[in-house]
Amino acid sequence: MEARDHTKVSLDLLQDKLDSGRMRSARIMVNSLHPAEVARLLESLPLKDRAVLWEIVNADIEGDVLVELAEEVRDGLIEGMGTEDLIAATEGMEVDDLADLLADLPESITREVLQSLDKQDHERLQQVLAYDEESAGGLMNVDIVTVRPDVTLEVVARYLRLVGEIPDGTDSIFVVSRDNSYIGSLFLSRLLTQDPEEMVANVMSTEVMPIPAHTPSTQVVWEFENRDLLSAPVVDDDFRVLGRITVDDVVDVIRDEAEHSLMSAAGLDEEEDMFAPVVKSATRRALWLGVNLCTAFLAAAVVDLFQTTLDKIVLLAVLMPVVPSMGGVAGSQSLTIITRAIALGQIHRKNASGILRKELLVGILNGFGWAIVVALFTFLWFHDWRIGGIIGAAMIINLVVAALAGFSIPLILKQLRVDPALAGGVVLTTVTDVIGYMAFLGLGAVFLL
Repeated sequence: MEARDHTKVSLDLLQDKLDSGRMRSARIMVNSLHPAEVARLLESLPLKDRAVLWEIVNADIEGDVLVELAEEVRDGLIEGMGTEDLIAATEGMEVDDLADLLADLPESITREVLQSLDKQDHERLQQVLAYDEESAGGLMNVDIVTVRPDVTLEVVARYLRLVGEIPDGTDSIFVVSRDNSYIGSLFLSRLLTQDPEEMVANVMSTEVMPIPAHTPSTQVVWEFENRDLLSAPVVDDDFRVLGRITVDDVVDVIRDEAEHSLMSAAGLDEEEDMFAPVVKSATRRALWLGVNLCTAFLAAAVVDLFQTTLDKIVLLAVLMPVVPSMGGVAGSQSLTIITRAIALGQIHRKNASGILRKELLVGILNGFGWAIVVALFTFLWFHDWRIGGIIGAAMIINLVVAALAGFSIPLILKQLRVDPALAGGVVLTTVTDVIGYMAFLGLGAVFLL
C-alpha cells in the first residue's frame, strides 16, 4: 500500500474512532504510528478533531511530531501548550530537529529549553543555530563518529562496541586528523569485510568530498543527486568536521522545494494550514487576486483602445480570447522549463543564448503550425479569409513573444531577487494577454477597417 493510501485509511479509521468516542483505541492506534504519520493525520483533521488527537499523543513523541508538521499547524498547537509540556516535548530530541523546533518557540521557553540541556548538547545546538536553516550547517546533524587514520579496523570495531550504539542513518565513519580536519570516510561495509589488522588509512575513501557549512540547501541537494551520496560530512572554513547530512535530510529539502513551487504558482504559502480560519485564508489569497485584477484591467484597457474596431467588426470579439489563450499556454511551457533550469543551476552565460534561440525557434514553429490550423478553421467558420489571416498572424506574433517572455521573465525576476515560481505566472499572463489582444485587434484595425 502506498504511503498516501495508508494515510487515507488511517485517517478514515481514526475519524471513526473519534466520532464514536473510542478514545482508548484511538490512543493506541495513534501512538503506534511513526511521528511523521501522526503529523500527516494532524494536518488532515479539522481544528476541533486536531485538538482532540493532540491530547492523546504520547508526550515522549510530541517533539518529533511537532518537527514534522507544517509551520502554521505547528504554531497553532504550540500556542495551546503550557511551558512544562513544551519543555518535556523537547527532551531526547535530535539536536538538528531541536534547532528546527526552537525557531517557533516563544523566547522565554527557548531560554528554559537551553538551560535544561547538558553542556555538550547545548554547545552542539548553538553550533547548528549559528547557520542559516537553509544551509548545510542548518541541515546537519552534529551527532557523528570520528576516528584517526593511524589505527586498525579492529581498534575501531572495539571502540564502536564500547560505545554501544551509532547515530541513526550512519553508513560511514569520518576519518579526521588530530585537529579534527576531514581526511576521508570509512564505510561500515569496509569495516565489516576488510582484514581487522588493516589500518584505517589504507581502506578509507577519499572520494567523498565534504560540504562547506555555508553551502545553500539547494546546492546540497545537487551534490547528493549527482554524487549518489547517502551521507556527507559538513566542514567549517578550516576544513574541520562539524557534522553530517544524510539522505533523509535531503529528501525533506526536496519535498519542501516541491511544495514551495506548487503553492507559489498560485501565490500561496506552502506552510498554510488548509483548515485555517476562513477570514485568515481569504486575506492571504486576496493579495494575489488583487494583483491579477490589476493585470486584467490592463488587458481590458488594451481592448478598449480598439473599441471602434470591435463595434464595426463584431466577429473579432468572438475570436478575441483565442490568441492570448494560446500565448499563455506556450509561455507557461517555456516559463516552467526555465524556472526548473534555474533551480537546478543549469543556466549560465555560455548556454543562455543557445537556450533562448531554441525557445524562439520552438515558438516560431508552433506559431506557424497552429496559425495555419486556426486560420483554416476561422475561414471555414466565417468564410472570410482576411479574418483567418489576421488571427493566424496574431498567433505567430504572440507565440514568439510568449517564448521570449517565458525565457526572460524568470531570469529577470531572479536578478531582482524575486521568486520566479511566485511571480512569473502573473507577469507572463499579463504579457501574453496584452500582446495577444494588441496584435489581433491591431491587425484587425489595419486590414479590416
